[in-house]
Amino acid sequence: MPHLIKAACLGLGAACLASGAQAYTVYVSNEKGNSITVIDSDSQTVKQTVPTGRRPRGITISHDGKSLYLCASDEDGVEVIDTATMKVTRTLQSGPDPELFILHPSGNPLYIANEDDALVTVVDVQQNKVLATVPVGVEPEGMGISPDGKMLVNTSETTNMAHFIDTTNFQVIDSVLVDSRPRFAEFNKDNSKVWVSSEVGGTVNVIDPATRKILKRIEFAIPGVTAETIQPVGVRVTKDGKTAFVALGPANRVAVINGETFEVEKYLLVGQRVWQLAFTPDEKYLYATNGNSNDVSVIDVASQKVIKTIPVGEAPWGVVVSPN
Repeated sequence: MPHLIKAACLGLGAACLASGAQAYTVYVSNEKGNSITVIDSDSQTVKQTVPTGRRPRGITISHDGKSLYLCASDEDGVEVIDTATMKVTRTLQSGPDPELFILHPSGNPLYIANEDDALVTVVDVQQNKVLATVPVGVEPEGMGISPDGKMLVNTSETTNMAHFIDTTNFQVIDSVLVDSRPRFAEFNKDNSKVWVSSEVGGTVNVIDPATRKILKRIEFAIPGVTAETIQPVGVRVTKDGKTAFVALGPANRVAVINGETFEVEKYLLVGQRVWQLAFTPDEKYLYATNGNSNDVSVIDVASQKVIKTIPVGEAPWGVVVSPN
């Protein structure tokens, strides 16, 4: 059916594009495969797999969709990949062992968590210049930024804190104690909340960015699944803020949470050891990387059902979708 829609659009022009299905490109970093798997969201099939530096984890994309940024953790660098050719064009200064990062909403700079040095490194992606290094807690990983770009949140896995950083002066203005081993931070699009997952603590803390007060501590319980295997990592929230999805690690589930009441509404069975999540820009699909089963689960957001499993490389970890 998507192919028929595309064919019809050739004759009907731009008006058809507004109502037709949009195809996006999905990029998955394979941590042990040292590669990126490229998936077409229309056919939900693998287009190609390309080699990368060692231990690729965090992955994001420029706002124009022309450049991929990849944390090659064991190379101590961030690779910049041309999406047209899938070739590395340059390597950004990143500090040692880059794990996760996030782009400023303007597209520059890039904020990188350096796990080994307890630092956040701020890099101008155009000039390949380090603008600042920000000392944070031990083993920083999760990176989230407010929609207005004024507030950065970094999570430190060993210190068990969410550090709030002013992006105008690169100063930590507050640190909020959360549960054990926080791994990810995600802002609502209206800047009203930031969701912080704690892998070992088995929880997600929802924090008010203005007051830095915890609004809700969300816990999970899955029939037949031990509490020790419920390990929240990746988090994504819909644009309207009504629904949050949380990857629960070796529980092999993605939790669906009401974004207003914070109640867990259901659990979706996915592959083994689910790590990270990414929406398509139209929020039709959500992709979940499953590190131990070497595949990606495709979730239909409207029906909240897993509709396909796509085999990828070895130990898929990060995932990002093209903006256009």
